[in-house]
Amino acid sequence: MLTSDADALANRPGLPCKTGQSWPLGATCMTLDGQSGINFAVYSRHAEAIELCLFDEHGAQETARIRLPAHSDGVWHGFVRGLKAGQLYGLRAHGPYQPAHGQRFNPAKLLLDPFARALKGSTQHLSLERDYLGQAAADATVLNAAPDPHDNAPRMPKAQVLDLAAELQGGAAITRKPGVPLARTVLYEAHVKGLTQRHPDVPVALRGTYAGLASPPMLAHYRHLGITTLCLLPVQLFVTEAHLLQKGLRNYWGYNTLAYFVPEPAYASGQFTDDRTEFRHMVDQLHQHGLEVVLDVVFNHSAESDTFGPTLSWRGLDNASWYALDTAGQYLNFSGCGNSFNLAQPCAVQLVMDSLRWWVQAFGVDGFRFDLATALGRDPILHHDFHPMSGLLTALAQDPVLAGIKLIAEPWDLGPNGYQLGRFPARWHEWNDRFRDTSRAFWLGHHSTRGGLARRLTGSSDYFDHDGRSPLACINLLSAHDGMTLADLTSYRHKHNLANGEGNRDGQHHNLSANAGVEGPTDDVTVQSVRAQWRRALLATLFCSQGLPQLLAGDELGHSQQGNNNAYCQDNETSWLDWPGADPELTNFVGGLVHLRQTHAALRHARWFTGRATAGAGVTAADIAWRRPDGAAMAAPDWDDAQSRSFAGLIEVTDTAEASDAMPLRWLLLVHAGDEPQIFALPPGRWHTVLDSAASWVLPDAQWNSAPACTQAITAAPRTMLGLVQHVTNPVLPLEAQA
Repeated sequence: MLTSDADALANRPGLPCKTGQSWPLGATCMTLDGQSGINFAVYSRHAEAIELCLFDEHGAQETARIRLPAHSDGVWHGFVRGLKAGQLYGLRAHGPYQPAHGQRFNPAKLLLDPFARALKGSTQHLSLERDYLGQAAADATVLNAAPDPHDNAPRMPKAQVLDLAAELQGGAAITRKPGVPLARTVLYEAHVKGLTQRHPDVPVALRGTYAGLASPPMLAHYRHLGITTLCLLPVQLFVTEAHLLQKGLRNYWGYNTLAYFVPEPAYASGQFTDDRTEFRHMVDQLHQHGLEVVLDVVFNHSAESDTFGPTLSWRGLDNASWYALDTAGQYLNFSGCGNSFNLAQPCAVQLVMDSLRWWVQAFGVDGFRFDLATALGRDPILHHDFHPMSGLLTALAQDPVLAGIKLIAEPWDLGPNGYQLGRFPARWHEWNDRFRDTSRAFWLGHHSTRGGLARRLTGSSDYFDHDGRSPLACINLLSAHDGMTLADLTSYRHKHNLANGEGNRDGQHHNLSANAGVEGPTDDVTVQSVRAQWRRALLATLFCSQGLPQLLAGDELGHSQQGNNNAYCQDNETSWLDWPGADPELTNFVGGLVHLRQTHAALRHARWFTGRATAGAGVTAADIAWRRPDGAAMAAPDWDDAQSRSFAGLIEVTDTAEASDAMPLRWLLLVHAGDEPQIFALPPGRWHTVLDSAASWVLPDAQWNSAPACTQAITAAPRTMLGLVQHVTNPVLPLEAQA
């Protein structure tokens, strides 16, 4: 029932509400029957009524309350004449409060429009907003709780109506997308705040902001590294979970989305008209410098958390439609965060699709990385099992607005059969944790084989070579935001997460890390040298492998999180990149590796190696041949020998699209993870060393004529990858013919 105050506000004279239209969802400025105003459309199949609450320009005073007059195919809608862009509003939903049956309607709670393009008001403590009476406890349930009758409107932010046409015009004015070819893509995963918060050359007012990320010092750094594509941790407006607020911590990574169309305001510098303008400025500047922007998006769950969590939007509007529930009205939890969207419902599919299109069209972004992407393909008809042709994945595949963008999957979630590496459909690229784990194990002394690493070096065909997919479907990485940094991977055998306040129980236990004999920081020069060799060997492996390489921002600096492998709540110097303590030698080495990869197609071959003879550049030879250190061909027992960590790959491919009059090159990659020097026999001819990870150098092409040369054998230092080149004048004969 409405209160007397609400009765006084309801259907205020001068604000007649017509039927309007049921599309598009959200608030849209339009002209209807010759009259200008705003159309409101809210999905709620089970609500008995939806009220629109209008507020003054500050969001403090409710000025009108209007019941949306029409309900069409699950959508409540109405057109209010005379309203303009900038109007603040919220929603209230009427219906049964029956948590045990999946519904949580409570009209005392002001709700956010899921399709809101802007919000006004504080979001700092929203995770404390409950719709039920009593305190939730670990052994309690809210399934039989009474609804909380107290109005929370004063504490809630308000949705703000935008002129959508003007916003799209702003997006259209952004510099055209660079369209970096897949074979040349080098990904750089970064946090908007952490990337620049401690950078001494970024202006203080811009540190930790969208504008700071595109400032001249950062543009110079990207150029020096040679990366092409920034992958930003979540920038859609998010909130901090209640358990972190109670500990005085905050959600730093941002995987707790509240508003899927709204840039996170905490990353705005305040130097621009509004947050949206600053975000567009960032994208425009990056595009002008040939850089792409990919956003990490979280559609597997929402900020409303588990049964005990806050009621902010979807839960209060139509809990049983928006979320995947079991027969007891409890949330299916494929994310580990307490709830999962029902992404087979048309309303949820539309939310995802409208959001993605909005970020492409209104903000100019170049792609998306989908967190826990297996959840996108869970189909209720298949008992919520994954299917690559699920409704949402099919919608993504056919959408013309999204046709030219990059789609990246984290191909797992925490639900049943959640690990789906290699099973996503065409056009998708997938994080390859097998590359991560195999590379770590091989170099850092854990159980591994030469065969395992060779397969990862050549694009992980055991997962991706099917249905016409190429090595470019595979995204290789050594580390990511979730886990140890490269510096910590080579300095700690164990995680050190006490600062997170969970007794070191959180975070991955299986890190495949090493410390060279000392846990954490040390002044021991020998230990430091071993760690540095490991880091450079791992980086050389990353950038000399088929697939798309992804570098974690800060790994090129030697940034450490002091062994914390789950720094999601560390909004401090633990996570902010340590620019003052950066290792310039390591940064230069990474830049050299990226340049080497970009210059030579053999190191980014876009097709599957066959090991058979292929024609090219006037010669005929095997595209790749594998050798033992003594020069003999690798046999089956050699691949499975877990004791030996040394082998070589002879690569002879030509990218015809890049062919020039220059003499083609033959490449020899030598891999040696042992602790003692190793002699490698060389194929016939004169070889020049252009990459030596142990010695920390990569030679630019212009210096190759003066590069060290050898003809019969070369000695590899411990823990090293060597890259040697030879100008092709004759094919390397099969080993049996050489004999």
